Amino acid sequence: MSSFKKSILPNGVRVVTENMTHSKSVAIGVWVLTGTRDEDNDEVGLSHFAEHLVFKGTKTRNAYQIANSLESLGGDLNAYTTREYTCYHCTVLNEDWKIGLEVLSDLVCNMKLLKKDFELEKKVILQEIAMSDDTPEEIIYDYLFEIAYAKHPLSRQILGKSETIQKMTQKRVIDFYKKYYQGSNLIVSASGPVDHDALVIECQKLFRTRKPYKIVNARRAPIWKAGRQIYEKDLEQTHILLALPAPSFQDKFRFEAFIVNSLLGGGMTSRLYQAVREKQGLAYSVFSTLNTQTDSGNIAIYAGTDAKNVKKVVHIIADELLKIKKNGLKESDLKIFKTQVRGQLLMGSDDVENRMSSVGVNEMIFHEYRSVDKVIEEINKINLKSVNQYIKNNFDLEKVAAILMGPNMKTHQDWISNYNFSKKRKAY
Repeated sequence: MSSFKKSILPNGVRVVTENMTHSKSVAIGVWVLTGTRDEDNDEVGLSHFAEHLVFKGTKTRNAYQIANSLESLGGDLNAYTTREYTCYHCTVLNEDWKIGLEVLSDLVCNMKLLKKDFELEKKVILQEIAMSDDTPEEIIYDYLFEIAYAKHPLSRQILGKSETIQKMTQKRVIDFYKKYYQGSNLIVSASGPVDHDALVIECQKLFRTRKPYKIVNARRAPIWKAGRQIYEKDLEQTHILLALPAPSFQDKFRFEAFIVNSLLGGGMTSRLYQAVREKQGLAYSVFSTLNTQTDSGNIAIYAGTDAKNVKKVVHIIADELLKIKKNGLKESDLKIFKTQVRGQLLMGSDDVENRMSSVGVNEMIFHEYRSVDKVIEEINKINLKSVNQYIKNNFDLEKVAAILMGPNMKTHQDWISNYNFSKKRKAY
């Protein structure tokens, strides 16, 4: 018998729960299905700006009262914005779930934005944007999206640009909030020992003011561009980010890509970690990540190294990519990393926050429940033939995008622009 239940309120708000009887806490999320890619060019950063301002006050709580509402109970309250959605979430003890839900609904339904709070938070976000430029491990991913998804909404920075934030008006934020924080654009997800029917009853009361109309986000899939760019910055080390296109959430090869990413740079036993750090000692941090959107994705490879070692590190990474492309995976590789992924999923399944997020994302993407057992079953069905088919047809080394950021990088522009990742080279 499934522990998952789903209800749709008369106004279109979806309520999804996964009952986890063993847990002493409940995680609840409210998902607003609008992100940076849905904004106009002259309002980039609006979704993130709205997320900040929601915490400044509601019709019944000021900023301090919002912060104290769950913190005083030992709970946690937070939010984050992505290119595709905003999530407000909390984790509380079982007996406090009604309070947690009420606070989240208050944020999503009852924002009260004062002029002074708007102006103060605008300054905070401008500082956040300035600080991001000083955080190379984060800003380099924004640079990647800018060149790989050039002229597409996915290329936009989640924080926005200083110029768009400067021009943002209080009215525009309020209009955005009133338009998108409504009806079928909202999902409430909960995980833990929570009674679905009781949660639905509370949601009916707390979200009754949400309008029932459907929001249509006119999204179009991006076209990947294998751009190559250097950024001259006075940093202690050089930051390298290489990426190639990968399946979307809904692609039939998404689990094959997951396995390949794990093999490539998913941990200390991965090929990149062993080749770059363990054998050569050229980087403290080297890894790969699978970044997935509703209609696109990428495998991104990060390494931090001394400026003098840039060419050597890139070459080693390129060599490992080429080995995978030419040789594919072996049965032993597949077995190891399927086991690894299975273990990660099972251990994560004990965490109510992980499950709340998974339930919410699956409803958002697939409009259905995907249990851990079902995901593991799908991963177990992956065979050597399907993985190597993915590598042959989709692991395209002609489409590698590259970012180099650090000191003395100007001389590397021509080199990285012309670097052929699909051809074996002599070691540097």
